[in-house]
Amino acid sequence: MKRRLAAVLAADLVGYARLMRKDEAGTLERFTDILRKVLEPLIEEHGGRIVKLVGDGLLVEFSSAVSAVACALSWQDCVETHEEAERVVLDRLQFRIGINLGDVIVQADDIHGDGVNIAARLEAIGEPGSIYISDDVYRQAKGKVDADFEDLGERELKNVAEGIRVYRVSKKRDDRSILSSTSGPPNTRNRPSMVVLPFQNMSADADQDFLADGIVDEIMGALAKFRWLFVIDRNTAFSYKNKALPVAIIRSRCKICSGRHRPPIG
Repeated sequence: MKRRLAAVLAADLVGYARLMRKDEAGTLERFTDILRKVLEPLIEEHGGRIVKLVGDGLLVEFSSAVSAVACALSWQDCVETHEEAERVVLDRLQFRIGINLGDVIVQADDIHGDGVNIAARLEAIGEPGSIYISDDVYRQAKGKVDADFEDLGERELKNVAEGIRVYRVSKKRDDRSILSSTSGPPNTRNRPSMVVLPFQNMSADADQDFLADGIVDEIMGALAKFRWLFVIDRNTAFSYKNKALPVAIIRSRCKICSGRHRPPIG
């Protein structure tokens, strides 16, 4: 059994199922276009290899954690620029990205193991447009990539035996640019947090569930642009879907930063 150390990037197109139901042919064309024009050249530029396309997502392997993080930052920036250039106003394509550095099992052109699984789980807890990395990636990339690294504390990830310390990566911005663009306080660990709970479909049409979920994704993506505001991850928010729980209970369960409980706003 062949093994090697690799930086694994898992990316997922947010709201793909909803977009496909709304416009199957158009969504597939847009995804293929952005993959060919933006992502494939970008991945090649950073020395990465697309292992496989997984429905609405990609699994990419890099030999360097630094290259993987640099690619992810350019990825999110270029996708946003591409959508703006295409003059897309509603239903913009957005990705969530997770990156892990670990030992992988090599089978032909595919890779398997915890190194891959952790990257996929990190992607799954992110908000639209985010990049989440493991502690191992953080140690390799800090000081070598021009970015802000935000400590989100230890997280319990699905099907991962031990807790993983997670960091959110974003483009480098100084305090002055943060204040001017958001008119709020600078990015600190004590900033306010917010959770966007799933909307309830009040119609008799079950297909509208996809629309309701898509609206939540769009709101989370918009709020995540305010770096002084902590947005609780999508997986946590959607775990309360169709559950009539008191707000106080939801507040107490939303863990952020260093395992502390902070009441979300709203």
